[in-house]
Amino acid sequence: MGRKGKISGSEKIATIEKYLRGEDSLNHLATVLDVHISSVQQWLQTYQSLGPEGLLSASKNSAYPAELKDAAVKDYLVGAGSYMEICKRYGIKSTRQLRHWVMKYTGHETLKSSGTGGVAAMTKGRATTFDERVEIVKYCIEHQSNYAETAQKFQVSYQQVYSWTN
Repeated sequence: MGRKGKISGSEKIATIEKYLRGEDSLNHLATVLDVHISSVQQWLQTYQSLGPEGLLSASKNSAYPAELKDAAVKDYLVGAGSYMEICKRYGIKSTRQLRHWVMKYTGHETLKSSGTGGVAAMTKGRATTFDERVEIVKYCIEHQSNYAETAQKFQVSYQQVYSWTN
């Protein structure tokens, strides 16, 4: 279910287009609208990745498949970009949403498809011995640092494999 914000979608579009034409700064526009600069930056990111229609109020929340969530989180964890860059790449409306997925993922929770109860995208971490870790790291390195494959093979979390190899 969509939420009614303080600023309408059409006002957000007009604000961002004014900025893109070079008529005003983001900081000044945020002050005029009495919103935090990060809100205006988020509107800009949404406008650039989803177009003007991305700023219009939605009648329902966006749904993202588990595969997209998993890929976006893994890209972030391996340093393939900032939250904002990854949101643009995958068409995710909010960096807050991506941060939430990263926290769930690194907290060893399952990332599911939105609203469908999808399949598990990761396993919970487990206790391992030093010798097991050595074997896991060796396997990971031999397989071009494929953390996901290694985690699945040894039934440990992606984050554990990543932390042991870096």
